[in-house]
Amino acid sequence: MRILVDIGHPKDVNVWKNIIWNLEEKGHVVKIFANNKENVFQKLDAYDFSYDCGKHYEGLIKKAFSIFENDFLLYRISKGFRPDIFVGPGSVSMAHVSKLRRKPYIAFIDVEGAKIAIALLRPFTDVILTPSCFINNLGKKQVRFNSYFELAYLHPNNFKPDPSVLKELDLWEEDKFILMRISSLDAFHDIGAKGMAFNSSEELREFIQKLEPYGRVFLTSEVRLDEEFDKYELKIPINDLQNCIYYSTMYIGDGASMAAEAAVLGVPSIYVTNTRRWGFVNDLEKTYGLLYTFSNRDDALEKAVVLLEDEKLREKWQKKREKMLSEKIDAAKFITEFIEKYEKNILTPTKRGKI
Repeated sequence: MRILVDIGHPKDVNVWKNIIWNLEEKGHVVKIFANNKENVFQKLDAYDFSYDCGKHYEGLIKKAFSIFENDFLLYRISKGFRPDIFVGPGSVSMAHVSKLRRKPYIAFIDVEGAKIAIALLRPFTDVILTPSCFINNLGKKQVRFNSYFELAYLHPNNFKPDPSVLKELDLWEEDKFILMRISSLDAFHDIGAKGMAFNSSEELREFIQKLEPYGRVFLTSEVRLDEEFDKYELKIPINDLQNCIYYSTMYIGDGASMAAEAAVLGVPSIYVTNTRRWGFVNDLEKTYGLLYTFSNRDDALEKAVVLLEDEKLREKWQKKREKMLSEKIDAAKFITEFIEKYEKNILTPTKRGKI
């Protein structure tokens, strides 16, 4: 089988790497169509993936026009590759081109806020696969599965923590450190979002200083910061981030993906957002207590300090993680089998519902 996969976000590389390897091991031919958002190309290069390049622009108007440009690029690529099936994380262009090529398209979506993209792709999509905790009902095309996309790469079947990352940070396994994330919040699903929202260097400095008594603070930011914060920058190989998260004491920030990654790894996670919560965030918080959500950074900081005072914090969170893992499936294994079964008509579009 020939499979065309769309990669539009750095998280997508993590989600799809094991699925792609699984499919290739089974003898399928996979081609990647990737958009240059943030560090997507760097992550693909680090895993030695070959790929064709799509277009990505900042700003809503430019994003809208990029759909047509990517439609053209993708159509040309698909004409040469001749895929049997299109798959990927909710790409409007993949939906359009798959319909033109008269081939099935399976979209994978876990962000309810991507309303515009969902509305544009749903008429042209055969299946929309979502986690079981996805809040919205997307109709007959929706298939739910009992996991998170983060468990496609962070399930114990797919992830073994590598402590060598700590040497890069001059740390030992017993050392405590806190990861902070400041996102650009420029995606379709981030419209109206305000996360950590530091208005000045002084505010950020004070925030960090209140965390430092509990361990070293490392900062990742999509927003340009003053030089004084260079000493906090997390400097590790691009594909070592999940290893770093695993050994961290806490995550706090406005990146939902990183918050979920910390949570499924059993690391106390504090997510700061003023927008509606995503289903996977709700589930990690309400069902398993692995994550906390706050609408402003002051409340988030207060909760962080309370948690960091607990000497048994990691032990408690690892137990919560064990419970979560006992109730969720390996997402990479499920998605691999779903794609194969769909193409073979073992699982057909009439057999919808919760899996």
